[in-house]
Amino acid sequence: QLQLVESGGGLVQPGGSLRLSCAASGFTLDYYAIGWFRQAPGKEREGVSCISRSGGSTNYADSVKGRFTISRDYAKNTVYLQMNSLKPEDTAVYYCAAGSTYYSGSYLTGASLYDYWGQGTQVTVSS
Repeated sequence: QLQLVESGGGLVQPGGSLRLSCAASGFTLDYYAIGWFRQAPGKEREGVSCISRSGGSTNYADSVKGRFTISRDYAKNTVYLQMNSLKPEDTAVYYCAAGSTYYSGSYLTGASLYDYWGQGTQVTVSS
């Protein structure tokens, strides 16, 4: 069974950090671009960050630039989202997704480009 599983979410105070993980089972992430999306209550899903198959290209939403970093570990078949200087407005369910088409900046917002999605992990930023 092909699955993506997110982990690493939780409750953190403003200014704190979390590292989210996106692990694959049943397939290798080597051949996929990976994206992170989030959805807060009452809001539409938004793209947060994405990374190409090679890891050489990354894109970030303006709201997280300079605070979030996406990376991938091929040996562990995992993609990470390091989130620093967290703000209350970062509170959301975070999803990772894998897409097999040619990478471009469209991956940041183009949810339809992705083939597989995880179930999400909750991130809550609150004092």
